[in-house]
Amino acid sequence: MKLICIGDNVVDCYLDDGIYYPGGNAVNVAVNAKKDGAEKVGYIGVFGDDEEAENIIRDLHLEGVDTTRSRRVYAPSAHPGVKLVNGDRVFVKGLRDTCQHLFSIRIVDEDISVIKDYDLIHTSCFSNLEYELSSLSKLLDVSFDYSERMDDEYLERTIKYVKYAFFSASDFSDEEARAFLRHAHEMGGTVIGVTRGSKGALFYDGKDYYAQPVKFVPPVDTMGAGDSFIAGFLVKIADGASIPDALDYAASVSAQTCLVHGGWGHPHKL
Repeated sequence: MKLICIGDNVVDCYLDDGIYYPGGNAVNVAVNAKKDGAEKVGYIGVFGDDEEAENIIRDLHLEGVDTTRSRRVYAPSAHPGVKLVNGDRVFVKGLRDTCQHLFSIRIVDEDISVIKDYDLIHTSCFSNLEYELSSLSKLLDVSFDYSERMDDEYLERTIKYVKYAFFSASDFSDEEARAFLRHAHEMGGTVIGVTRGSKGALFYDGKDYYAQPVKFVPPVDTMGAGDSFIAGFLVKIADGASIPDALDYAASVSAQTCLVHGGWGHPHKL
C-alpha cells in the first residue's frame, strides 16, 4: 500500500512542559501509516521558514516519509498550544498568522505525476484542500478526516468525492451515530465511520454497520490517537483486510499512540 497525505503540518506546543512535537492530521496519518507497514508514504504540505519547520521536515524524513513536493513560504509554522488534563490533550488557541492559515496548496501537473505513483490520498478539513477534491478523486481514491464538521453544506461540497470518510462525535449515541452514517452515505460517501471516544467507533458501508470497542490503556497523552486510528484502518483496508479486521487493528494502534507523548514523539524544546 502506498499512501500520499496532503495538507496540514503544525508544531503541538505543550505549554506546561516547554516542549513541542511535530503534528497535524496529514503529517500524523503519514507517519503512522509508515509505522503500520505502508510500502511508501509521501506528504505534500506548506512549510514555514522557521526552525520548527526544519525540525518537522527532518523528523518526517527520519520516519521514512517523502516530502519532495511540499512547498516553503515566508511565514511561521502553526503553533497550537496544548495542555494535558488527566492524559487528555486540550488545545489552546495559538498564533493565527501562520503558513497553515495563510496558504493553500494548488495541485499542479508536477504534483499529479507524483501522486499517480501512490494508491490512496488522505487529507482533511484542516488542510484547505476542498476545492481540489474533485480533481484528486479522479486520480485516486480519497480518504478524508472531517473531525467534527458534519453540516450538510460542507458534506454536499465534499463527500461525493470521498471513499473513506472519518468523523468524530463523542456525544453521539448508537442511534444518533447510525442515523448520521446513513445520512452521510446517502450524500455520497462509500465507507463512513464515526469515532466516539470511550464509546468506540461505528462504521457503515451502505449495507452493514461495524462496531469497534475501544482498547483501553491508561493514557499518557491522547494526541494523535484518532490520526493513528485512521492510518491503521487505511493500511489494512488497502492491503485487503475486511472492515472488522481493519477496525480491530486501528483500535490497537490508536491505543498504543496514547502511550506516547505527542502524536508520534520527536520532542523539541520550545
